Amino acid sequence: MLRREFLKFSAMLGSAGLMPTLLGGCTAPPLPGTGKVTTSTTVCNICFWQCAATLYTENGKPWKITGNPGDPHCNGRLCTRGTGGIASYSDPDRLRQPLIRVEQDGKQFFKPVSWDQAFDTIATRMQTIGDRHGKDRIALFSHGGGGKHFQRLLQAFGSHAYAHPSFAQCRGPRETAFGLTYGEGVGSPDRTDMANSRCIVLIGSHIGENLHNSQVQTLTQALEKGATLITVDPRFSVPASKSKHWLPIKPGTDIALLLAWINVIINEDLYDKEYVARYCSGFEQLTAHVQPYNPEWAYLETGLETEQIRTTARTMAQAAPATLIHPGRHVTWYGDDTQRCRAIAILNALLGSWGRPGGFYKQEKVDLPTFPAPKPPGPGEDWMTQVQADYPLVSTGISNVMIDKSVGPDAFFKGWFVYATNLTTTIPGVQQQLEQAAQSLDLVVVIDTMPAEITGYADVVLPECTYLERYDDLRNKAERRPTLALRRPAFTPKYDSKPAWWMAKGLAEKLELGKYFPWQDYAQVLDWQLKQVGTSLKEMEKVGVKTFSRKTPVYFDAGKPVTFNTPSGKIELYSQVLAEVGQDPLPGYIPPQRPPKGYFHLNYGRAAAHTFGRTINNPLLFELMPENCVWVHPAAAAKTGVANGEYVHLKNPQGIQSSPVRVRVTQRIRPDSIFLVHGFGHTDPRLRLAHGAGADDSGLMHNVKIDPVMGGTGMRASFVTLVKSEA
Repeated sequence: MLRREFLKFSAMLGSAGLMPTLLGGCTAPPLPGTGKVTTSTTVCNICFWQCAATLYTENGKPWKITGNPGDPHCNGRLCTRGTGGIASYSDPDRLRQPLIRVEQDGKQFFKPVSWDQAFDTIATRMQTIGDRHGKDRIALFSHGGGGKHFQRLLQAFGSHAYAHPSFAQCRGPRETAFGLTYGEGVGSPDRTDMANSRCIVLIGSHIGENLHNSQVQTLTQALEKGATLITVDPRFSVPASKSKHWLPIKPGTDIALLLAWINVIINEDLYDKEYVARYCSGFEQLTAHVQPYNPEWAYLETGLETEQIRTTARTMAQAAPATLIHPGRHVTWYGDDTQRCRAIAILNALLGSWGRPGGFYKQEKVDLPTFPAPKPPGPGEDWMTQVQADYPLVSTGISNVMIDKSVGPDAFFKGWFVYATNLTTTIPGVQQQLEQAAQSLDLVVVIDTMPAEITGYADVVLPECTYLERYDDLRNKAERRPTLALRRPAFTPKYDSKPAWWMAKGLAEKLELGKYFPWQDYAQVLDWQLKQVGTSLKEMEKVGVKTFSRKTPVYFDAGKPVTFNTPSGKIELYSQVLAEVGQDPLPGYIPPQRPPKGYFHLNYGRAAAHTFGRTINNPLLFELMPENCVWVHPAAAAKTGVANGEYVHLKNPQGIQSSPVRVRVTQRIRPDSIFLVHGFGHTDPRLRLAHGAGADDSGLMHNVKIDPVMGGTGMRASFVTLVKSEA
């Protein structure tokens, strides 16, 4: 018998018995705002941008949520998804009480239990793992601030194994590449100075569809001032529609275009000579390296006209240094992603944009003291050398590698904590490993607000209350202006859900580690921290956001020396660090695989209505976009015999087939490609709106390319064909 069956627990355990109509009943409700209205400050948690906001409640129920005018993340305006955040509180499908996996008469099911019982179960199994295998054998997968509390818990217990899937599945290549080049990463929010840019280049970056709030606003400001926008994308995206130049590149050939641009800028003497001489090393090696990569060569690879390549390169140079080649966000594509991001970093350096107006500014955050508490002990040994030794340049956990190291009787990891990340859809091509890990692990704990598919593998499910019901750590992100923003509870947690800090503290006390969590309420921690920087919890609950003075200039001081955190102290166009670990010190080009006959490149992206799969079940946002559709070029539609509006299945070369998805025939996609919005196709009936809605792209990804530098999962190298649906 399976140690751990995949369970789809009944609606009675996680949600209400009946789904209310989305638009309400027949009786007309009172006009909004006519009841007793109160306000409270918060920080949106619908995406990682974390905009500060004001929540309005009416007669004790959520009414609306608006942006905080003093917050540089939003400047008083929330995006579509942020305004729908109130529905996360009222969603009837949210988790309601702790659950443990039990077996009776050969059948496994989830049983509601008390928090004390749940903590006892987890603590006992943790101790058993520690006694049998070592306390460092428990891993944490986390997406969101609440994961820090479980990270502290595991460190206190003796494990430092921790991964953000957003590193290996999203931003890792750019942070690694820019770190190798400039000695520091791009940051989050990105340090892009688009409001002052004269030319902006987007390479597969869907600004305007991803709705990273201040990024959209600063891009709009640049366009209003007359900035030139260049968009490189196989699809005519929203930013492509605002562009002077749209380059519909062949999928997978982005490095070829970047190398050709570098070739033109160097050979036509268009680079910033003074900047390169003062701040850069490796220019001679770069010059020799790019000589074969001229626009004529790039045309054969990318399908882009040679004059189009030269014209866009010259346009960038004419606007420099106020030119920004945007580093992108979701940059795990074809397995060569660190090198592609290195090429982007190098191109920015040649144009002199790093540390200059219109390019990249210097970030700062508030120097916020840590609450006085005992520091957890350091690791007994370096777990990374045992788990991910093939990636010596990576200083954080690589989620897909950690999953692989959780399979089999000799697996390194014996237990998992999974906080607010649905591994089944977040990490491509991992379903088999997840099922195998489920049979190997001695403990799986899942913490979430919603019954995501990953809960089906859990031994214990812990229901977290929503962001409108809890205190979290102060938002203290490095940006142009140092700011603090406060999230505080507007409501008592619904049902028997609890905040992450409360769970971690309760588990610590069961494990006799309570000294590492010496607060009674997290408000105590926040108030102490705020008083150290001249404010208080009381003041922040009124204002929501507080801005502090910068200590350093926003840009480089003209003429003053700058030391970069690289081995040479300069911007490294040629990376000796990469050479020393056996990787290419300069970006090269490997032609991508092409689709088999009858197949198309599988491209995916975002939509303004949703934060990937996190919000598909949100009742308000579901109304805006209840399903995704597959974009198909008219020539491809004619060839495959599908029509606009009909439903098809997508099938990969391994025979895996998607749920039905509606066809959108459009010239806004290359004939060799199709496009899906990511996050749909949920299979768990507990998510009653999201269940069966649209197609899941991640389940079709059969050709995942691993980045040799940082271990990330390249997600755009897969192929699908169209199969007519009988649905």
